[in-house]
Amino acid sequence: MGTEVLLVSGLAQHDVAEEVWRATPGSVLVRHDLRDLAQGVVRRWVDGELTVLELAHGCVSCTLRLDLLLLLERLGGRVVVHLDPALEPEAVCFALREVDVRVRAVIAVVDRATWLADATGDDTLAERGLGAVEGDERTVAQVVVGQAEFADAIVLAGVGGDPVLDAVLDRLSPLAPRRDRDRLDVPELLAAIPEGARRGRFDDGFGPLLHGQPPLRPAHGVAVVHFTERRPFHPVRLHQAVDVLLDGVVRTRGRVWLAGQPDVALWLESAGGGLNVGNLGPWLAAVDDWSEYPAERRAIASAVWDPHYGDRSQELVVITASAVPDEITSALRAALVTDEELALADELEFVDPFTGWHDEVEGR
Repeated sequence: MGTEVLLVSGLAQHDVAEEVWRATPGSVLVRHDLRDLAQGVVRRWVDGELTVLELAHGCVSCTLRLDLLLLLERLGGRVVVHLDPALEPEAVCFALREVDVRVRAVIAVVDRATWLADATGDDTLAERGLGAVEGDERTVAQVVVGQAEFADAIVLAGVGGDPVLDAVLDRLSPLAPRRDRDRLDVPELLAAIPEGARRGRFDDGFGPLLHGQPPLRPAHGVAVVHFTERRPFHPVRLHQAVDVLLDGVVRTRGRVWLAGQPDVALWLESAGGGLNVGNLGPWLAAVDDWSEYPAERRAIASAVWDPHYGDRSQELVVITASAVPDEITSALRAALVTDEELALADELEFVDPFTGWHDEVEGR
């Protein structure tokens, strides 16, 4: 029998993983501490027994590859994993595809007192002393937003309520049931996770961006901007415009089509003040043989096919906290190529700040 895991993530100190473990008969509790990862030292507990690991190359991916994956395969049965903040659940689930491990659920712990400030800030993990190593430029916002967004269920820690936080989570992770830590009933929470929950699954970046039908009407100053267009961005103007996505914005995710790179679909993702741009691979309009691509992607491309541009398009979803939605839409629209530029697109050589600025996006 393979291994079934429950992943519990969260930036603040919490004991939710221990409660999930106690409520899961016959399970094993695994926890990592990566605070000394830069020195190649990882501390790992299995049911309270400490092992100090010394890795020749201290990094998050090495911890996953050389310890956690092998450990989960060896343990078998049910395992509750209390993730160190430096181990993001999405990256862990992507790595788990290589082993005989099934994700039962991903639970995120959200601290009411700190989460929203973290999610809109620009502090790095290194600045917070959170296990980052040289070259790891992730921000706290990218971590906490990713934890909540990828979660199948959310546990709210701390006292009081914040309608702004609730409005953000409604739009960031609309399918995930939310429960107070003080009244947590683990079996009830797990039973409340809907059939359509992710449970560690990935899309390829070409699927629907509005997962779970989030509310599109503004509430408590929180809004969703769904930007779509069938013409490319001017790369220089888009590079200038991305600042509008880094102030008062919780999350941006989407596909980008640049003039000068007509065959390549880019993935743009921001959280707080952190930004990533990745390469999703070719648009299907640039591909002769579609047979190697998933049937769902082929169906979506066919449904939106344009006689001239094929499946090329802009689609960005932006969740705002204090930014003005109309200003975001205006800045993005102003970054599109003009009619004159579009007519001469095959002849113009566009200066492109994004060339060489992105990597292939894993898991998309």
